[in-house]
Amino acid sequence: MNTDEAILDSRISIEDNVKEYECVAVTDKTQKKDKLWSRNFFLLFQGQLVSVFGDAVYALALGFWVMAKTGSTALMGTLMAASTLPSVLISPFAGVIVDRVDRKKLLIITDAIRGLAVVLLAVAAYQDALQIWMVFTAGIILSVGGAFFSPAVSSAIPDLVPQTKLVSANSVMGMLNTGSNIVGSSSGGFLLQVLGAPFLFLFNGLSFIVSSILTFFIKIPKIEKRTEQHFMTDMKEGYKFIWHFKALRYLLFISAGVNFLFCVAMVLYLPLFQQTQSLGAGKYGIAMAFMTGGMFIAMAITSLIKIPSRNRMNIFMAASISMTVFFAAFGISKAFFLMAALIFGGGFCIAIVNVFVNSTIQLTVPQEIRGKVFSLITMVCMSLTPFAMAIGGVLGEIFPLRHIIFTCFVILFLSFIPCIFIKPLKRFVNFDPEKETLEDIM
Repeated sequence: MNTDEAILDSRISIEDNVKEYECVAVTDKTQKKDKLWSRNFFLLFQGQLVSVFGDAVYALALGFWVMAKTGSTALMGTLMAASTLPSVLISPFAGVIVDRVDRKKLLIITDAIRGLAVVLLAVAAYQDALQIWMVFTAGIILSVGGAFFSPAVSSAIPDLVPQTKLVSANSVMGMLNTGSNIVGSSSGGFLLQVLGAPFLFLFNGLSFIVSSILTFFIKIPKIEKRTEQHFMTDMKEGYKFIWHFKALRYLLFISAGVNFLFCVAMVLYLPLFQQTQSLGAGKYGIAMAFMTGGMFIAMAITSLIKIPSRNRMNIFMAASISMTVFFAAFGISKAFFLMAALIFGGGFCIAIVNVFVNSTIQLTVPQEIRGKVFSLITMVCMSLTPFAMAIGGVLGEIFPLRHIIFTCFVILFLSFIPCIFIKPLKRFVNFDPEKETLEDIM
């Protein structure tokens, strides 16, 4: 067989698989009622509400505890990197497991394990025996658990709500995350001063356990496998799907670069507030609340207003570019009220971008490979994040923090401009499932 024939056979095979995936997805979705707030989705919402709020106050308490204990931005950046790297490394394997096992049991187990780890951390803190290595260990456990939990939730949402409500569901879950972060971040600084870090650690651990209990009552459809494949063959299936999906491939490469620079800058926000006399922990919490407030409002708008598919790319690019402008200006602003307004605008833009991307991916990726695809997306997008956090911490001890933040977002601004001219990306963001098929945008 010559090269041309081999390529043709490969394309035919991929097209057949795409058609088969679409048939499975359409059959599954047509069985659902046109209702968003089902019992299952409501229980998932409740569990995540408690858990996300706990994460918000935990992250703030942990960051200030580490800075108070060590005074080192480099160590804080290294801790954040160590808490992210395990998730990046095991994501591809976790995705295959998510597509092979009962997702409900997986969600229950991962929440329970993470809850126990953080509760033990709180006990050590109450006994004044908490050490840095314990924090690192708990961070690794949380990271590994998240590597399984996140793709399991992302792949389950399209099975819990009808296709017509998918954008609304993502917006609602986004509102949950941002709303919890608003309350958690705005009250975290106050709660840290009044109750102390050990109590906030304990609260987060218990929130994981509550989420695990609520998940027990959710009915999540099991994935019907077509054939049993070898583990590595199964994992390669996700790689093949992404590689032949040109728009998704472009999006992943762009996201990896964006996340790198974004994380280099964001890891320095907490030290910036702590080291600036006119700011401090309380104002840091308020600033983070403003950012999540912007995200909340954007997601509320996208959950209520149906945006025509033909306009999504224009809005997507406007939000992406505006985000870099807001955050760059935030980095060099000194008046707190102006910083709060700018970070609010940045959060608003981030939410719009995330809702458009997540909803389109969920619409286009078939049920039985969603876990693999979402895990691979996580791996590619987050692969540079641990290094970015570590580099950001080191740079923060060499250069002025504001200069680093401003420079990162200026580079991002310049990087987004060429994306306007990538036609496959435009077709992907503007995808309309009522008028197009997966083959039309691949």
